[in-house]
Amino acid sequence: MDTIDPDRERGTRNRRAILGDAWVDRSLANANAFTADFQDFITRYAWHGIWGRPGLDERTRRIIVLAITCAMGRWEEFELHVRAAIAEGVPGRLSPDDLKEVLLQSAVYAGVPAANTALQHAAKVLREAGVAMPAADAAEVSHPGAGKAGRTAASPSIAYSVREPRHGGAPRHTVVLSHALGCDQSMWDTLANTLAEDCRVIVYDHRGHGRSDCPEGPYTVAGLADDAAALISELGTGPVVFVGLSMGGMVAQELALRHPTLVKALVIANSCAGYDEAGRAAWVARVELVRSKGMGAVAEMAMPRWFGEDFRLSNTATVDRWRRRVASCHPGGYIGTCQALEQLDTLARLPNIAVPTLVIAGEIDPGTPVAMSETLVRGIPGAGLAVLAGASHLSVLERPAAFAARVLDFLEKVPT
Repeated sequence: MDTIDPDRERGTRNRRAILGDAWVDRSLANANAFTADFQDFITRYAWHGIWGRPGLDERTRRIIVLAITCAMGRWEEFELHVRAAIAEGVPGRLSPDDLKEVLLQSAVYAGVPAANTALQHAAKVLREAGVAMPAADAAEVSHPGAGKAGRTAASPSIAYSVREPRHGGAPRHTVVLSHALGCDQSMWDTLANTLAEDCRVIVYDHRGHGRSDCPEGPYTVAGLADDAAALISELGTGPVVFVGLSMGGMVAQELALRHPTLVKALVIANSCAGYDEAGRAAWVARVELVRSKGMGAVAEMAMPRWFGEDFRLSNTATVDRWRRRVASCHPGGYIGTCQALEQLDTLARLPNIAVPTLVIAGEIDPGTPVAMSETLVRGIPGAGLAVLAGASHLSVLERPAAFAARVLDFLEKVPT
């Protein structure tokens, strides 16, 4: 007759994997006639019945336990699971930053006093484990999902934010993200947070946009590129991987041509190298539309160009957000930028771009069709092309996962 109880064996296995052999051995060794039944109960029903279910991974279950024990004030159990969660080599291991995020969220849903006490208990366990916790200035803390905000000293003053790599080490690359006409740096939030896993990410508002200065126009693409160069130089962070979409992609080209030492790679999305006579006339007409009917009229016109019909129908809140963003733009800044883009002409100079370049196009983009991206690829030595299926003009918003995948793949090939 088999004397091995499979459920007890499974529970013991899970308990050892999560809490470590030393703790389990000590608990079992201390069992007596009064506590043995309880040890058997939790081994079967907690460690096999719950922890043995494949529906959630170990990391998720650790987070749930920490949040609940924090909320309930079960501090002995909380410390036990903190100690187990940070141990080297355990499944679902949590970092100190992971613990911090759990407790920040717990503060909202379980209350600040509970989270404050939990932080003290967690800090005690971290100190015992030899985890360094250097002093930090609370006034210098920035939201990791938005970055640390700043402004350049040069004129015009450019508003920017910096996300440092979340792993806490040296950045693999410094990436600068340059937005489209009528948008602002928040256009890049999803991609910026993805890249900040191991890169330093700088996002900024072009002059005349967002929180940057709005000098009197007209502007030039060269001037917009010089703004980007001043930002990179002031932050002492070049050479960078420069990622630009639409207007940002035009600035990317000019930056690489005017300031080649500041750029080590380019991603040019939904952009072009210049316009024919009809295209330039369309820019003049847009300026007149702003002057005659205001930014609201331009905002309505932009949405069908920016987003495909299917996206507009299924993502009305997103479309409405960007409609409001365009409508709130400073008319003078918008007009000055339109006048700059009307004069764009980098076609003959594209062969002078001497850095690795990825061109991204939207399959159904009416503003900068795939053919315009193909022109860029032919002109820039060694450039590659990625066409995002079903994407229109603001492809990073319509197809964020596909856009990020292409950029991440490209960054893998860029020398550090």
